[in-house]
Amino acid sequence: MERQKIKSILKNGDTLVGQTLYVCGWIRTIRDQKSFSFIELNDGSSLANIQIIVDANMESYDSLLPLLTTGASIGVTGEVVTSPGSKQKIEIKSAKIELFGECPNDFPLQKKRHSFEFLRTIAHLRSRTNTGGAVARIRSRLAYTTHRFFQERDFIYLQSPIITASDCEGAGELFQVTTLNLNNPPRTDTKEIDYSQDFFGKAAYLTVSGQLNGEAYATAFSDIYTFGPTFRAENSHTSRHLAEFWMIEPELAFADLNTIATLAEDYLKEVIGDLLTHCIEDMQFFNQFIDTGIIERLTHVHSTPFKRLTYTEAVSILEKSGRTFQYPVKWGSDLQSEHERYIAEEHCKSPVILTDYPKEIKAFYMRENQDGKTVAAMDILVPKIGELVGGSQREDRLDVLTNKMVKNGLDPSLYQWYLDLRKYGSVPHAGFGVGFERLVQFVTGMENIRDVNAFPRSPGNCEF
Repeated sequence: MERQKIKSILKNGDTLVGQTLYVCGWIRTIRDQKSFSFIELNDGSSLANIQIIVDANMESYDSLLPLLTTGASIGVTGEVVTSPGSKQKIEIKSAKIELFGECPNDFPLQKKRHSFEFLRTIAHLRSRTNTGGAVARIRSRLAYTTHRFFQERDFIYLQSPIITASDCEGAGELFQVTTLNLNNPPRTDTKEIDYSQDFFGKAAYLTVSGQLNGEAYATAFSDIYTFGPTFRAENSHTSRHLAEFWMIEPELAFADLNTIATLAEDYLKEVIGDLLTHCIEDMQFFNQFIDTGIIERLTHVHSTPFKRLTYTEAVSILEKSGRTFQYPVKWGSDLQSEHERYIAEEHCKSPVILTDYPKEIKAFYMRENQDGKTVAAMDILVPKIGELVGGSQREDRLDVLTNKMVKNGLDPSLYQWYLDLRKYGSVPHAGFGVGFERLVQFVTGMENIRDVNAFPRSPGNCEF
């Protein structure tokens, strides 16, 4: 008999009464009432469990019952019946139970609340918890809706390389990839490491962004997007940073800053609306147990136009706020999370699209504005998270880009292929990046980014 998923059974409810079904999963709890037992079974397809009634008259009941413990995996064949209880409409009256895997009493996920800190130490098991399961389903739905959003708009999906010789951000926070003998690497005449003998014939790194490759594709297909893992060797222990995370990065030719600001707003509203429609059970869980008011807040984001401010206007707002911030506010300095959250949460009370940042604090590839002081960059700030989206119009003038590289200490010869994009049929183009884990944080209300990534990588942590 084909296995049915618990989500489908619960969804169809009364229409299945009287049918014999086969369901598999892991036991969440079991209550022995002597003449029968109640099993709460979950297969990960939904937050809710399905209740299994096991009659003591069932064959092998006495020998099987001691093995039916929390965490054990079983298959159940039984009839769907109307439940007399108030917690569920239907339940399954078992006729046969198969025990796939026993679970001893030292199973760490017993029926009690566990701290998120503890669950991080057992990341290989935490997906079986209510929170871990809900996060995974939300994350999966967001990924699906992301692809649908761009595919429906005829964007080409680019699988950009993970290994690269280019530092997109110019910040130097890179993980190096090498096959050299680290105990005795080859040296040049000047005693420097001879990377010409390395696997790629040059120094190579894990990518911090798929943007530069995305720009190459945008100059051929007009509208493209990447969606994949990126890496930062940043020794940060905050609740907002990971060493390995996923990024969504669309790139559009024949586009300016306003084009991508509108696209980013449309994207966020669509994925949020989809969650509120298709994942309401999990969202209600987050609303009740993680972040009271998250549904109301997301509904507001979905239905309200984003505010638009320039960086200069934001600095003025912060200076006039009367607040004493941990980090001083002045024009020309990068905004910190506390500044971004004040703007989004308290001043505007909505997501904010912030534009036109000082050129000194932004990356080399951003297009310089006519004022000579700012670049055509934008960030989208959201309540509780701060920066969620970052993007810019790219510098499409060959001479200007080359000069900016030199000023930023980059060797233009290492980026010749990137400069060629400005030499051969250059076009105005723009793009943005969405930190996928921060997006999951925003829509679930989870406080720590390590709790929305299945197996988080952070300084000192590369378990599982």
